[in-house]
Parts: sequence; C-alpha cells; structure tokens
Amino acid sequence: MAVKRPAVSSSSTKRSVTRRLKAKAKSPVQAAVVAKAPARPARKVALRPAGKAAATRGKTAVAKVAKAAPTVKDVVLDALDDMKAIDIRALDVRGITDITDTMVVASGTSDRHVKSIADRVVQRCKEAGFRPYGMEGERDGEWVLLDLHDVVLHVMLPRVREFYALEKLWESVAAKRA
Repeated sequence: MAVKRPAVSSSSTKRSVTRRLKAKAKSPVQAAVVAKAPARPARKVALRPAGKAAATRGKTAVAKVAKAAPTVKDVVLDALDDMKAIDIRALDVRGITDITDTMVVASGTSDRHVKSIADRVVQRCKEAGFRPYGMEGERDGEWVLLDLHDVVLHVMLPRVREFYALEKLWESVAAKRA
C-alpha cells in the first residue's frame, strides 16, 4: 500500500534549500539571483494503487472511447442478417406516414424460418433494451408483422411478399409526394 508523503512547506526547509543553492552558485551574481528567486510551490504526491497500475507507471493512459448505442434499425438489420433473411429492404417512410420512421421488409425460406427470424429479432431487441409493442402472424408463419415503434418489420414468405408487393406500394406513394 502506498503511503502519501507530506507536502514540503515548512519555512525552515525553504531556508535550507536556499542556503544549498547559494552554496552551489559559482558567482556572487548567481547567489543573488537564487536569493531573490520565488520559492517553489509545495510538491504534491499522488497516491497510486499497488498491483497492475503500479506496473504501468510512465506509460500514457489511453482514454476509452464510448461506443454509441445501436439504434433499433441497426439491431433489427443485424438480427435479420444473422438469421439469413432473404432480400432485406429498409424503406424510409418518415415523410409518408406518422406511424413509423422505417419499414423493413424481409423474406424467409419457409414458415418455420419466418417464425424464427421474427423471434430472433424480438430477442435481440429485448437484449438491446428496445421493447416490441406487438407481434402479429407468428402462429401461421406466412407473414409476421413486428411493431418496434420506430421500425415496423414485415417478414414474409416469398410468394406472400410478391403478392402484396409492399415495397412497390410505399415507393409509389413516395414518388407521388415528391
């Protein structure tokens, strides 16, 4: 355990230091400069914990940069990518509707794949601290709708996706508004 040294501040110590400096002076002019020089401020010794920190003395500390928290959209897209969803499309619908900011449409290869994709997205969102508002269609597995407030996710079978063509619907509305 490191012991804190007291700061040097007594007047007798200052006088003895000044005497030693005068004695080391080679000329009377240097001795006069030393006598008029202002006293140094007391030196403070910082306590350092023993162990690993003591071994790093003399090294510069590197500040850790905090990572930005992932957004709901990032979490959803990462989960879809991990579950190997097919043809993932993220549509920005902020100017079109007040319901959500982003609509994500993805496909699965089978009804079981569609269900597992939706379940994994819910799991990852909960781990990241985002609570899903609702989930519809997980029983049938042809089209699962997941509401995450800022993101609405549609996971469908390819034939259902082709029939409803949500991307074309939202893109045509955006083109009419522009």
